[in-house]
Amino acid sequence: MASRPWLDPLARRLLLASGQIKPPPAPTDTADTATSAAENQAEAVERELLALRLAQNPGLPFRNATEVRHAAALGWRLDVNRATAADWGRLPGCSAEQIDLLLRLQKGGVQLSGPQDLEQVLQLERATLRQWLPLLSFRWYGETPPPASPAAVAVNQASASGLAQLPELNAERCARLLRERARGPFRDLADLRDRLGLPAAVVEQWIGRVSFEPGPAGPSLPPGSRASQGRRA
Repeated sequence: MASRPWLDPLARRLLLASGQIKPPPAPTDTADTATSAAENQAEAVERELLALRLAQNPGLPFRNATEVRHAAALGWRLDVNRATAADWGRLPGCSAEQIDLLLRLQKGGVQLSGPQDLEQVLQLERATLRQWLPLLSFRWYGETPPPASPAAVAVNQASASGLAQLPELNAERCARLLRERARGPFRDLADLRDRLGLPAAVVEQWIGRVSFEPGPAGPSLPPGSRASQGRRA
Protein backbone atom coordinates (compact mmCIF):
# COMPACT_ATOMS: atom_id res chain seq x y z
CA MET A 1 0.00 0.00 0.00
CA ALA A 2 1.36 3.42 -0.92
CA SER A 3 2.43 5.45 2.05
CA ARG A 4 1.01 8.91 2.65
CA PRO A 5 3.38 11.60 1.31
CA TRP A 6 5.20 13.40 4.08
CA LEU A 7 5.18 17.22 4.37
CA ASP A 8 7.17 19.23 6.83
CA PRO A 9 5.02 21.39 9.15
CA LEU A 10 5.89 24.70 7.43
CA ALA A 11 5.01 23.39 3.97
CA ARG A 12 1.73 21.93 5.27
CA ARG A 13 0.72 25.28 6.81
CA LEU A 14 1.49 27.08 3.51
CA LEU A 15 -0.55 24.60 1.48
CA LEU A 16 -3.47 24.83 3.95
CA ALA A 17 -3.38 28.64 3.84
CA SER A 18 -3.41 28.65 0.04
CA GLY A 19 -6.20 26.07 -0.14
CA GLN A 20 -4.15 23.54 -2.05
CA ILE A 21 -4.85 20.84 0.52
CA LYS A 22 -7.89 20.33 2.72
CA PRO A 23 -7.62 20.47 6.50
CA PRO A 24 -8.13 17.18 8.33
CA PRO A 25 -11.67 16.64 9.62
CA ALA A 26 -12.24 17.92 13.15
CA PRO A 27 -12.53 15.12 15.69
CA THR A 28 -16.05 14.61 17.02
CA ASP A 29 -16.95 13.44 20.47
CA THR A 30 -19.67 11.00 19.58
CA ALA A 31 -20.35 10.15 23.24
CA ASP A 32 -21.09 13.80 24.18
CA THR A 33 -23.18 14.29 21.06
CA ALA A 34 -25.25 11.20 21.80
CA THR A 35 -25.75 12.26 25.42
CA SER A 36 -26.89 15.75 24.39
CA ALA A 37 -29.31 14.32 21.84
CA ALA A 38 -30.75 11.93 24.44
CA GLU A 39 -31.22 14.75 26.97
CA ASN A 40 -32.96 16.94 24.38
CA GLN A 41 -35.26 14.08 23.47
CA ALA A 42 -36.10 13.44 27.13
CA GLU A 43 -36.89 17.16 27.60
CA ALA A 44 -39.17 17.09 24.56
CA VAL A 45 -40.99 14.01 25.84
CA GLU A 46 -41.51 15.60 29.30
CA ARG A 47 -42.83 18.78 27.69
CA GLU A 48 -45.28 16.84 25.51
CA LEU A 49 -46.49 14.83 28.49
CA LEU A 50 -47.11 18.07 30.41
CA ALA A 51 -48.98 19.47 27.41
CA LEU A 52 -51.27 16.41 27.46
CA ARG A 53 -51.87 16.74 31.20
CA LEU A 54 -52.66 20.45 30.81
CA ALA A 55 -55.09 19.68 28.01
CA GLN A 56 -56.94 17.35 30.37
CA ASN A 57 -56.66 19.71 33.37
CA PRO A 58 -55.94 23.37 32.45
CA GLY A 59 -55.65 24.27 36.15
CA LEU A 60 -52.98 21.66 36.87
CA PRO A 61 -50.47 22.83 39.55
CA PHE A 62 -46.79 22.79 38.57
CA ARG A 63 -44.76 20.59 40.88
CA ASN A 64 -41.22 21.85 40.32
CA ALA A 65 -38.93 24.16 38.37
CA THR A 66 -38.77 21.76 35.42
CA GLU A 67 -42.53 21.79 34.95
CA VAL A 68 -42.54 25.59 35.28
CA ARG A 69 -39.93 25.80 32.51
CA HIS A 70 -41.87 23.41 30.28
CA ALA A 71 -45.14 25.30 30.89
CA ALA A 72 -43.43 28.55 29.89
CA ALA A 73 -42.15 26.87 26.71
CA LEU A 74 -45.75 25.81 25.99
CA GLY A 75 -46.85 29.46 26.26
CA TRP A 76 -48.46 29.52 29.72
CA ARG A 77 -48.07 32.81 31.64
CA LEU A 78 -49.24 34.24 34.97
CA ASP A 79 -50.32 37.90 34.75
CA VAL A 80 -49.06 39.08 38.14
CA ASN A 81 -51.41 42.07 38.40
CA ARG A 82 -54.53 40.12 37.37
CA ALA A 83 -53.81 36.61 38.72
CA THR A 84 -56.42 34.77 40.78
CA ALA A 85 -55.83 32.68 43.88
CA ALA A 86 -56.01 29.56 41.67
CA ASP A 87 -53.34 31.00 39.35
CA TRP A 88 -50.93 31.70 42.22
CA GLY A 89 -51.67 28.30 43.73
CA ARG A 90 -50.21 26.62 40.64
CA LEU A 91 -46.72 27.91 41.41
CA PRO A 92 -44.54 25.50 43.43
CA GLY A 93 -43.95 26.80 46.93
CA CYS A 94 -46.49 29.64 46.83
CA SER A 95 -48.11 29.58 50.29
CA ALA A 96 -51.68 30.44 51.27
CA GLU A 97 -50.38 33.43 53.27
CA GLN A 98 -48.54 34.80 50.24
CA ILE A 99 -51.59 34.35 48.03
CA ASP A 100 -53.77 36.14 50.59
CA LEU A 101 -51.36 39.10 50.71
CA LEU A 102 -51.19 39.35 46.91
CA LEU A 103 -54.98 39.29 46.57
CA ARG A 104 -55.46 41.91 49.29
CA LEU A 105 -53.03 44.21 47.48
CA GLN A 106 -54.71 43.54 44.15
CA LYS A 107 -58.12 44.28 45.69
CA GLY A 108 -56.76 47.62 46.86
CA GLY A 109 -55.66 48.46 43.31
CA VAL A 110 -51.94 47.97 44.00
CA GLN A 111 -49.80 46.75 41.09
CA LEU A 112 -46.32 45.22 41.03
CA SER A 113 -43.97 46.60 38.40
CA GLY A 114 -41.42 43.77 38.23
CA PRO A 115 -39.69 40.81 39.94
CA GLN A 116 -38.08 43.05 42.57
CA ASP A 117 -41.50 44.27 43.73
CA LEU A 118 -42.74 40.69 44.08
CA GLU A 119 -39.59 39.64 45.93
CA GLN A 120 -39.89 42.54 48.39
CA VAL A 121 -43.64 42.25 48.99
CA LEU A 122 -43.53 38.49 49.66
CA GLN A 123 -40.02 38.43 51.18
CA LEU A 124 -39.27 35.68 48.67
CA GLU A 125 -36.08 33.69 48.65
CA ARG A 126 -34.11 34.42 45.49
CA ALA A 127 -34.17 30.72 44.49
CA THR A 128 -37.98 30.65 44.64
CA LEU A 129 -38.24 33.81 42.56
CA ARG A 130 -35.91 32.36 39.91
CA GLN A 131 -38.07 29.23 39.84
CA TRP A 132 -41.23 31.26 39.15
CA LEU A 133 -39.80 33.83 36.73
CA PRO A 134 -40.27 31.90 33.44
CA LEU A 135 -44.05 32.06 33.99
CA LEU A 136 -44.44 35.59 35.36
CA SER A 137 -45.74 38.46 33.25
CA PHE A 138 -45.60 41.95 34.78
CA ARG A 139 -48.14 43.88 32.72
CA TRP A 140 -48.85 47.38 33.99
CA TYR A 141 -52.43 48.65 33.68
CA GLY A 142 -52.84 52.41 33.53
CA GLU A 143 -50.20 55.02 34.18
CA THR A 144 -46.44 54.49 34.16
CA PRO A 145 -45.16 52.48 37.17
CA PRO A 146 -43.20 54.34 39.87
CA PRO A 147 -39.38 54.33 39.69
CA ALA A 148 -37.20 51.99 41.74
CA SER A 149 -37.14 52.83 45.43
CA PRO A 150 -34.24 53.55 47.85
CA ALA A 151 -33.59 52.00 51.28
CA ALA A 152 -36.59 50.79 53.28
CA VAL A 153 -38.11 52.53 56.32
CA ALA A 154 -39.09 50.26 59.23
CA VAL A 155 -42.66 51.48 59.73
CA ASN A 156 -43.09 49.67 63.06
CA GLN A 157 -39.94 51.25 64.53
CA ALA A 158 -39.12 54.52 62.76
CA SER A 159 -39.59 57.90 64.40
CA ALA A 160 -41.81 60.58 62.88
CA SER A 161 -38.74 62.13 61.22
CA GLY A 162 -37.74 58.73 59.81
CA LEU A 163 -41.23 58.16 58.47
CA ALA A 164 -41.09 61.54 56.76
CA GLN A 165 -38.78 59.98 54.16
CA LEU A 166 -41.78 58.18 52.68
CA PRO A 167 -43.34 59.93 49.67
CA GLU A 168 -46.90 61.22 50.02
CA LEU A 169 -46.78 60.88 53.83
CA ASN A 170 -48.19 64.23 54.91
CA ALA A 171 -48.65 65.29 58.53
CA GLU A 172 -52.18 63.88 58.74
CA ARG A 173 -51.16 60.47 57.39
CA CYS A 174 -48.10 60.37 59.62
CA ALA A 175 -50.23 61.09 62.70
CA ARG A 176 -52.69 58.37 61.67
CA LEU A 177 -49.81 55.92 61.13
CA LEU A 178 -48.43 56.60 64.60
CA ARG A 179 -51.89 56.18 66.17
CA GLU A 180 -52.51 52.90 64.35
CA ARG A 181 -49.03 51.65 65.21
CA ALA A 182 -49.72 52.31 68.89
CA ARG A 183 -52.70 49.94 68.61
CA GLY A 184 -50.51 47.20 67.12
CA PRO A 185 -47.67 46.73 64.61
CA PHE A 186 -48.43 46.57 60.89
CA ARG A 187 -48.25 43.02 59.50
CA ASP A 188 -47.57 43.76 55.85
CA LEU A 189 -48.17 46.23 53.05
CA ALA A 190 -51.83 45.28 52.64
CA ASP A 191 -52.46 45.73 56.39
CA LEU A 192 -50.77 49.14 56.23
CA ARG A 193 -52.93 50.16 53.27
CA ASP A 194 -56.15 49.00 54.92
CA ARG A 195 -55.54 50.64 58.28
CA LEU A 196 -54.38 53.96 56.86
CA GLY A 197 -56.82 54.03 53.95
CA LEU A 198 -54.00 54.77 51.50
CA PRO A 199 -54.64 55.16 47.75
CA ALA A 200 -53.15 52.41 45.57
CA ALA A 201 -50.80 54.92 43.88
CA VAL A 202 -49.21 55.75 47.26
CA VAL A 203 -48.84 52.07 48.22
CA GLU A 204 -47.12 51.36 44.91
CA GLN A 205 -44.57 54.08 45.69
CA TRP A 206 -43.94 52.45 49.08
CA ILE A 207 -43.17 48.97 47.71
CA GLY A 208 -39.58 48.29 48.70
CA ARG A 209 -39.49 51.49 50.76
CA VAL A 210 -41.13 50.03 53.86
CA SER A 211 -40.27 47.00 55.97
CA PHE A 212 -42.25 45.35 58.73
CA GLU A 213 -39.88 44.32 61.50
CA PRO A 214 -41.66 43.95 64.87
CA GLY A 215 -42.14 47.12 66.85
CA PRO A 216 -39.94 48.02 69.80
CA ALA A 217 -40.63 46.32 73.11
CA GLY A 218 -42.63 48.26 75.71
CA PRO A 219 -40.81 50.30 78.37
CA SER A 220 -39.21 48.21 81.09
CA LEU A 221 -39.69 49.11 84.74
CA PRO A 222 -36.59 49.80 86.85
CA PRO A 223 -35.74 47.09 89.40
CA GLY A 224 -36.96 49.21 92.32
CA SER A 225 -40.38 49.65 90.75
CA ARG A 226 -40.81 45.89 90.34
CA ALA A 227 -39.86 45.31 93.96
CA SER A 228 -42.29 47.95 95.24
CA GLN A 229 -45.05 46.48 93.08
CA GLY A 230 -44.34 43.08 94.64
CA ARG A 231 -44.61 44.51 98.17
CA ARG A 232 -47.94 46.24 97.35
CA ALA A 233 -49.27 42.97 95.95
